Amino acid sequence: MPERHDRPQQDFAAVMTAARSAEGWALERLYTMFAPAVAGFFRLQRAPEPDDLTSEVFVGVLRSLPTFRGDETHFRSWVFTIAFRRLADARRAAGRRPLVLPLDDAPEQADATDVEADVDRLLATRRVRDLCADLPPAQRDVLLLRLVARMTVDEIASVIGRSRAAVKALQRRGLAAVTSVVEREGVPL
Repeated sequence: MPERHDRPQQDFAAVMTAARSAEGWALERLYTMFAPAVAGFFRLQRAPEPDDLTSEVFVGVLRSLPTFRGDETHFRSWVFTIAFRRLADARRAAGRRPLVLPLDDAPEQADATDVEADVDRLLATRRVRDLCADLPPAQRDVLLLRLVARMTVDEIASVIGRSRAAVKALQRRGLAAVTSVVEREGVPL
């Protein structure tokens, strides 16, 4: 009899098996599990059209799903690798044809039943965005992949094409910069 802690991994394996067979419920489950974090990553990176980019990521996921092998942790890393590459593509495209878009912080579909939670999420998102805004792009990328995507140092190194030591140094410098800002504001850590 499998132990209790194996259950989530077994559930994910069942979802993946069904998703590879194009079962609608399983594809929807993968999307609902990972899309909010991907969209949040794009918003914190100030990506143009974060919802469109999120959709592009999942189109890529669906196309390549039959070739994916691994557990939920590997899947999360794989999804965020695709997201990071889409972000790099979007940044390159924006550099070729500059486009100024208004930054819309409000959720597109406000849930009237829990306005307070929406306001808290909006303020938290703004705060994280403000803390990351002045970081060099490489530090911001590492911190957001580490904190939002919950990727390991090795996974981030693979995604951004840098060494493990470089990723650790970027993370350390980014956290030090954020800590410095927070301490200057008089907020205890």
